[in-house]
This record gives sequence, C-alpha cells and structure tokens, in this order.
Amino acid sequence: MYAIVEIAGQQFKVQKDQKIFVHRLDAEAGKKVDFDRVLLIDNDGKVKLGAPAIKGAKITAKVEEHVKGDKVIVFKKKRRKGYKKRNGHRQQFTAITITDIKA
Repeated sequence: MYAIVEIAGQQFKVQKDQKIFVHRLDAEAGKKVDFDRVLLIDNDGKVKLGAPAIKGAKITAKVEEHVKGDKVIVFKKKRRKGYKKRNGHRQQFTAITITDIKA
C-alpha cells in the first residue's frame, strides 16, 4: 500500500514505516503530524484517485528530527569585468517517519 501526498507544497510517494525528508515543518521532534492532502492511494491494485484530494484520507507521521541539507555553492561571474560572487546555502529539512495511512 502506498499513497501520494502533498507535504509543504511538494508531492511524495509514501509507504508505512518509510523515512523521508521534507521542507522544514513547524512541529517539535517526537510529535505526530497529520497530512490530509492525499492525492492518490493504491491498496494492492485498487487505486483511489482524488480530485484534487481524497476526502477523509489522512497520513499520520512522526517528526524524528530537524536537519540541514548539504551545502550548495552559488557562484556568479562576468568574464573580463572582474566580477565574482560566491555564496552558499543549506536548506533546512525535517525528517519524518510515516506511521499510518488511512483511506
């Protein structure tokens, strides 16, 4: 059984007991969060499709920790002008574990 759910503006394919990294959520570590924007549920070949979301469907997850992603270097340069700009960015993520999928 799997589901496609929208979390923080992004779509994820999730299964029970799966650990995923999503954009930073406003929840403390150890707390449970619910996501009700479920777009599709597949239960052994029986597919439920929402338009746009399935009514009554809910995904329950547990917040494991808040982490930072790998550093991304942003480098800008204009040739023959002496212009160079170097900047870095680390995205903040929340690690969650899917505990339950309710259709």
